[in-house]
Amino acid sequence: KYRLMIALETLAMVRAELPGARLVVTGSLSWQADTGDALAQAQHRCMELDIEDAVTFHGPYLQAEAADLYRTADILLHTKYNDPCPGLVVEAMACGLPVVYSDSGGVPELVGPEAGIGVPAPLDWEEDHLPHPRNLADAVCKVAVNVDRYAEAARQRAVDLFDINPWFQRHREVFEMILA
Repeated sequence: KYRLMIALETLAMVRAELPGARLVVTGSLSWQADTGDALAQAQHRCMELDIEDAVTFHGPYLQAEAADLYRTADILLHTKYNDPCPGLVVEAMACGLPVVYSDSGGVPELVGPEAGIGVPAPLDWEEDHLPHPRNLADAVCKVAVNVDRYAEAARQRAVDLFDINPWFQRHREVFEMILA
């Protein structure tokens, strides 16, 4: 729940600087047993923040739809603290999406210094340290100003580090060495 609520608060702050900014929320809202109750809570929060016209709740999607969904966006806002290795970050970068994220877990290593901006987060295994919406909003606005540069860097980083062909080649070399 915190990840969505922080994203909504971030959008409200971003819209003060970029009035046309929008947020597309994907996936299931699963913090309630009834996802309809969770959606109602989220929509209520949108009304409180006066952003209901700027938020789309897409809901769950198939993996086959992911690339097209990413291509409708300009920035991936990843609010989860200490996420070890989120595949969605790699997928988004492969589609040319720069990432704004909590500077924790494995995300900084995935994104690197050129493909997005991380907001400060302490290293802690005992509790989550939620990224502050103001920090996220500032980072989103910084990326938005140079979105083409960040997008190009995100795509290039994904190609350079996560293309499967070098992985296959290295495994082929190792297996050939073992079998020789």
